Amino acid sequence: MSNLFSSSIGKKLVMSLAGLFLIVFLLVHLVINLLVLLESPEAFNLAAHFMGTNIIIKLMEITLFGGFLLHMIYATIVSIQNWIARPRGYKKANYSQTSVLSKYMVHTAVVLTIFLVLHLLDFYVKAKFYGEIGEVTYKGKEVHDMASLVIARFQIQWVVWIYIVALLGLGFHLHHGFQSAFQTLGINHPVYTPFIKAAGFIYTVIITVGFISIPVLVYYLK
Repeated sequence: MSNLFSSSIGKKLVMSLAGLFLIVFLLVHLVINLLVLLESPEAFNLAAHFMGTNIIIKLMEITLFGGFLLHMIYATIVSIQNWIARPRGYKKANYSQTSVLSKYMVHTAVVLTIFLVLHLLDFYVKAKFYGEIGEVTYKGKEVHDMASLVIARFQIQWVVWIYIVALLGLGFHLHHGFQSAFQTLGINHPVYTPFIKAAGFIYTVIITVGFISIPVLVYYLK
């Protein structure tokens, strides 16, 4: 077992499983975030409060951060190993090597990592550790007014543009990663692969457009 996870294939397997876990998380995160577009911020604030206080969600949160770390660590290791193994480019590169999505996976990963750190500092850390977010009361229960913070942030034009650029990077990363993860797991068949590619494309469009719509609509409508 230890040899499996220390091998090149094992590292790619761990990276792929962690990536698929994060892909599922993105859909849950999107559904909750879309609540901020409702006329009343109550649904979003209560959902954010539940996500931040429920013991099961807290345990899943630890798993989520673990998934992020595993995905980033193993992706870094695999990339370095690939660079070492191929110090010089092939004389005739195949499509997978020249594909824009594949070629710039590392670049989009760096952009997303920087964005994720800034995003967590701006929302998660403030809510968890600094208490800089106002409180609102619903039926006698005090919760963080996360909706007001989100709306305030997305009424700043340069913040909206940063999110749009970062989320487009997420789209590129997600589209290639979705297909690559299933291929690493051995699901590569003339019958199934076209469906996986189509599902990956549709999922990527939903996630990317869904997340981008939040800052754009808040900026123009709120």
